[in-house]
Amino acid sequence: MDSIQKELLEAVAGLHEVPQGAYNIRANGVSAGRNSTEHIQITPKTDVQGIDIRIADGTTHESVHIPVLLSQTGMEEMVYNDFYIGDNCDVLIVAGCGIHNAGDQRTRHDGIHRFFIGKNSRIRYVEKHYGQGEGTGERVMNPQTEVELGEGSEMEMETVQIRGVDSTERSTKAKLADGAKLTVTERLMTHGKQRAESLFEVDLDGTDSSTSIVSRSVARDDSYQMFRSVIHGNARCSGHSECDSIIMDNAKISAVPEITANHTDAALIHEAAIGKIAGDQIIKLMTLGLTEQEAEEEIVNGFLK
Repeated sequence: MDSIQKELLEAVAGLHEVPQGAYNIRANGVSAGRNSTEHIQITPKTDVQGIDIRIADGTTHESVHIPVLLSQTGMEEMVYNDFYIGDNCDVLIVAGCGIHNAGDQRTRHDGIHRFFIGKNSRIRYVEKHYGQGEGTGERVMNPQTEVELGEGSEMEMETVQIRGVDSTERSTKAKLADGAKLTVTERLMTHGKQRAESLFEVDLDGTDSSTSIVSRSVARDDSYQMFRSVIHGNARCSGHSECDSIIMDNAKISAVPEITANHTDAALIHEAAIGKIAGDQIIKLMTLGLTEQEAEEEIVNGFLK
């Protein structure tokens, strides 16, 4: 990898070098490195671009890193990654995409991640998106995530997009069996003329299944954001969705929470709040010696942590 790709790798995966354990690093459409372990096997697909990740029953305290790096302007790709996770697992999966576009053509990555998770497993999934480069070409990312959570399993998802992505459509759909739990935390910031659309759709099919979807976002300049969450309570279950957004400058934000109870013991809650930074917060920080701009930055950074 060159210096730009190494910078992207650190931004989206927190890696300064090739990680320990299982990994697949994709750079400009080809594999830049791949490693399997005794319990985690990574194999390339033969019909489409992408990989299969198979995690054996009982695998614990292991991790998988699958970052995507694009540094060629004008490159566009669609990648399919499937995760087959056994019973009684406890693993960390780190994905994400970084784009460096120094040219005048659009660079785009579309990724579809499908998770088939067995019984009584615990999965932590971290996905970060980042764009950079002084070119005029767009940086576009469209991630799709599909999850089937088995009985008694838990999945904790953290999705982050803080800088440099001109356009994104982020879709997450999940189906939960008995006792399964899905927790999603989204952190998002847009600026300039960027557009970001997020869709979360969860089917609580199993008895005592549950989900919590929390989105925190900041829209600046002339950017646009759309947040939509859809929860279907199809059994005795509990679901909560929350969108909390700060709007600044000439930005626009839409929040569309939707909950549907198809069972008398489905307990569902949705919340949405959009507003500007309170003036008294800025004044308080300015009394400590910060400029107005510095005060705004401190509030935004704290809000997105």
